[in-house]
This record gives sequence, structure tokens and C-alpha cells, in this order.
Amino acid sequence: MRIALSVSEEEKAKGPESPYFQALLVAGAAGDEIEFLSASDAPRVHGEDYDGFLFAGGEDVDPSFYGEQKQHETVHAHRPRDEFELSLLARALERRAPILGICRGVQMINVGFGGTLYQDMKEDAEPHFEHRQTDLGTSPQEPTHTVQVTDSESGLGRIVQGACRVNSLHHQAVKRLGQGLKVTARSEDGFVEAVESAEEYPFLMAVQWHPEEMVSNSAEQRGIFVHFLAKCREGVTRHASQR
Repeated sequence: MRIALSVSEEEKAKGPESPYFQALLVAGAAGDEIEFLSASDAPRVHGEDYDGFLFAGGEDVDPSFYGEQKQHETVHAHRPRDEFELSLLARALERRAPILGICRGVQMINVGFGGTLYQDMKEDAEPHFEHRQTDLGTSPQEPTHTVQVTDSESGLGRIVQGACRVNSLHHQAVKRLGQGLKVTARSEDGFVEAVESAEEYPFLMAVQWHPEEMVSNSAEQRGIFVHFLAKCREGVTRHASQR
């Protein structure tokens, strides 16, 4: 099994110390099953080489990909990463490979499905509380608000019973939902916190918070990675039986 872990160049430099890498290990992956990818790898990457795709947090998605111009100085995009990940997402969907998105990952996936984003929540939507807790000096490992599951029959609904406490490290959020996605969780002030495929799909889940920072203290957050890996392994077994 090979898992594509798509990250920023800075996150890739952390290697095995990356919280995303560590979360996958805690969930049961072996180190040699995980491959870091970033935009600089685009020339050599083939989507069919991977059995699962994790799109991690990082830079903002360039607004041009959802038909807008940059509206705020707080928007910091990295277009090569956008191009790389949107292409990788398309190939993952063609293969019906399991997909997990985290923070930027949910935003990129929503844009990939034709949706839009709040470029800056404070400027565009006036949230009821601070969604970027690092601005308050709070540790990323500490939960700061509640997420309510809105679809108990969803993949997330089978992991989280009703609601859970999460961390919050973002200044952008899903605005118009992409076609083919459904909302499966919202924050207390109404923002989209999780999406999944609205159609039958092996596993497509994307969350706005950072479960990788909380796997050591939360069975629910760990469960997100456990279920993702289980679906990846199912896919490997299914493909092997078809050969």
C-alpha cells in the first residue's frame, strides 16, 4: 500500500516529525507506506501509483481557481501547489481512491468540485468566535470549539457521535459548496466543518480542523485516520483480487 501525503514544502522538510505522518503511524500505517509529495514533485508523480491520498493544511487556495481576484492582504496562495493538488485530486477521483482532506484540504477539494471560499472569514462572514486559535496563543493540540455532525449516516457520523470538540487553525472556509459534495458537520456559528462525497464513493472525507494534532488524546480524531487507512487497504485487496 502507498499513501500520498500531499503537503507544503515546509511540511515536507519535517519528514517523519510531521504531525500528519505521525497521525498515520498512530492509526496503523507503516512508515514505508507513506510518501510525502509537494508541488516540486509534480513532474514525476503518477496518481495511479497510490492507494490513498491525504491533502494536508497549508497555504490558501488561489482565488482565481474559483473565479475571484484576491480581496484581502491576508490571502497567501501558492499557485504551483494548487495546480499540483487539483490535478492529483482529479486523478484520485478517476481511480476512486480514498481521499482525506484536512484544513486547506477541505478548501482545495471544495474548489476542485466547483465550490468557492470565504477568502477571509473575519472580513467576509463575521464569525462569532476566533477560528484561528493561534492568534490567541492557544496550542494546536487544544480543542477550542464544538463541531456538530449534521448527517449521522455519513462517514463522519459513524466516527463522531453527535458532536465533538476540535481545534481551529484557519482563516478561510467553504462558502458555496461544490457540486457532488455534501456537508456533514458545522461549527457552532454555522460554518462548514466537514464535507463528504454526495454520491457513492469508497471514502472521501475532508475536515476543516486538524485531527492530526489531536490523535494522541482523542479516539474520535484518531478514528478519522483509522477509517481512511482501512478504506485504502480495502482498495488494495479489491484491486489485487481483480488482477
